[in-house]
Amino acid sequence: MAETLSQAEIDALLKAMSEGEVDTDTMQQGNEKKIKDYDFSRPTKFSKEHLRTLEFIFEHYARLISTNLPVYLRKSVQVSVMNSESSTYNEFTNSLSSPIILGIINFAPLNGSAIMEVDTNLGYAMLDRMLGGNGVPLEKSREFSEIEQIIIQKILVMFTQLLREPWKNVIELSPVLNRMETNAQFAQVIAPGDMVAIVTLSLKIGDIEGFMNICLPFFTLEDVMDKLNTKYWYSTMQENRDENYEAYVESMIRKVDVPIRAVLGKSTISVSDFMNLQVGDCIRLDSGVDQDMNIYVGNIKKFTALPGTERDSYAVRITSVIREEE
Repeated sequence: MAETLSQAEIDALLKAMSEGEVDTDTMQQGNEKKIKDYDFSRPTKFSKEHLRTLEFIFEHYARLISTNLPVYLRKSVQVSVMNSESSTYNEFTNSLSSPIILGIINFAPLNGSAIMEVDTNLGYAMLDRMLGGNGVPLEKSREFSEIEQIIIQKILVMFTQLLREPWKNVIELSPVLNRMETNAQFAQVIAPGDMVAIVTLSLKIGDIEGFMNICLPFFTLEDVMDKLNTKYWYSTMQENRDENYEAYVESMIRKVDVPIRAVLGKSTISVSDFMNLQVGDCIRLDSGVDQDMNIYVGNIKKFTALPGTERDSYAVRITSVIREEE
């Protein structure tokens, strides 16, 4: 509350002003308040504190993607948070090219939806990798076929499910991928002028690098905005111990399917002998009947074993384990 001057102090101030001892112009300049322009078309709804907390959340999310995506691609993946910013939804959609990969995510129990945008070059690289290629994107973008959209949608479902854990400190999310769009015009989930927060992730799949943007409307996050601050975040964050993280990685690795081959032996024959093979012909192998077979996990020789049967199926019995140094 401002201090109230007494009558004697007012008289003394008026006398000083009349005698020129006090410069009124200087007093007016000193009392002037600095006015900052406010753009009503771009209301500031996301503070720096909000954006910084979103970066913390998605740094955790980036680590989960770098752990889970290689299970599908069988290739190293590096993910990191690039930046976060606020803008209008119209500015976000206008920056999108066509075709594009957009996942519309229901952010239940919060109201509204979020949008996940993945660069098309990343989409083509993941498609090429999952279909048996080296993970190389197309030189020129084209529309995605129905089969390609189904494959990419499975990746987006995995990305959506991974959102649960990073948001646990804020709210128990149950996100669901509503649909996938390849045209930004069909992704109008909020009004064009509404404010959104955009978190940009950098994904590197082998030698291919691209970006993934997460668009979070203010309308969707409005109910938890008071929790999007670093003080609340650190007070509720549970520290993940190294052994727990290792156990989590081990549990994910155990779910990976690996091919196993039991090789009886090898042989070399001429093309003419191969063309003349008939039922009942014998091919001599380079291994003896009393010799152990080689068992391959993928393309790596990992075990030796003896052939046999188990119930109504052929089987092998492991006789030794081949270590890496061997």
